[in-house]
Amino acid sequence: MNERVRVVDALRGFSLLGILIANMLIFQFGLYGKDELDLYDVSQFDHVAHNILKVFVETSFMPIFAFLFGYGMIRMKESLERRDLKVKRHFSRRFVLLVLLGFLHGAFLWEGDILLAYGMTGFLLLLFMNRKKKTLMIWGVTLLVLTSLLGYGSNELAVTDQEIERMNEYVLQTIDVYGSGTYGEILDQRMNEDPLILPDEAYLILLVLAPLFTLPFFLIGMYAAKAEWFRNIHHHKKLWLKRGLRFSTVGLVLKGMIVFLPEFNGSGIAYSLGGGILALGYIFLFSFFLENTNAWAFKGFEAVGKLSLSNYLAQTLVCTTLFYGYGLGLFGKGSVLLGFSLALVIYSLQAVISYMWLKQFRTGMFEKGLRMWTYWTLSGRPRKKKAEHEKGLHERVM
Repeated sequence: MNERVRVVDALRGFSLLGILIANMLIFQFGLYGKDELDLYDVSQFDHVAHNILKVFVETSFMPIFAFLFGYGMIRMKESLERRDLKVKRHFSRRFVLLVLLGFLHGAFLWEGDILLAYGMTGFLLLLFMNRKKKTLMIWGVTLLVLTSLLGYGSNELAVTDQEIERMNEYVLQTIDVYGSGTYGEILDQRMNEDPLILPDEAYLILLVLAPLFTLPFFLIGMYAAKAEWFRNIHHHKKLWLKRGLRFSTVGLVLKGMIVFLPEFNGSGIAYSLGGGILALGYIFLFSFFLENTNAWAFKGFEAVGKLSLSNYLAQTLVCTTLFYGYGLGLFGKGSVLLGFSLALVIYSLQAVISYMWLKQFRTGMFEKGLRMWTYWTLSGRPRKKKAEHEKGLHERVM
């Protein structure tokens, strides 16, 4: 049990490193601007660095986080059932709070939030909790393929001259507002400006469909929990290494098509599908190396993973302060390499702080709040079964 938890926590911390590196491009250049680097004062090396991150990092670490979310749901379900607690009631509370946190995070701090989508997807996952593991895998793989097909022809955000002009105007406006604007001006830009000019109905449809795009790896994670993927890894080391190398190779080849074959409309599909396949490769390879080494770095990953919600929100606070006008105003400035370096520094500090924090406390502040809300207990722990409670009272009397 301890080994399995250690692997999962470390994987969660590892995914947060990749998420921060990918998100750093958004913090530094904007949600749309990161794909319009020609509008910034960057070098050819920055374009190369961006392509490297696009292939090795972007779209391949968020699925790991989703995978672990689904994995954790099954483990939490088993824990609740052992205590005779209402499973759906506790999960519903948890997802309501995630939706609320995600809305506040996305609306008032940063547009790259994932908590809202995760909370919404969680309600959909309740329909799959009691399904057989084979069913979960079939649904997960099928949805992964179907959602990847939507990537056809998505190589460019703007394709017509009018769309390109609108996108350029929006990015240039964002550079000015985000780099030197007040909090209120940045909030107004985020809430009211839209380079895509989609009708309100389109955004409503996208909001409703959003869980379907994140669903595949949640389901694969649930499958992994039921299949006991992380139990006794040392007995299957060669298999894990082989899977890791195969998935990683296929994923990198598919994702690389968007860089080396940018004019091919199918490269968008390959990129979407490759992101998930590479994520599986990373999961197997990371778990393999964790099993075969005692490197101190893994303790840092584990500590960050145990405080994943707190660290995720802290990344937003630190990075918006660094780049936005109400902080240091570095938005649109510096190189891709600078952003990558900052991500490594910030994450390293988080690893040290998280490790030291866990020496004194059992969990993080946001994690404790989420648990208190989920279980409706001040301790943040599940209520004991009635039989356990009566046994404890009897022992204290004796």
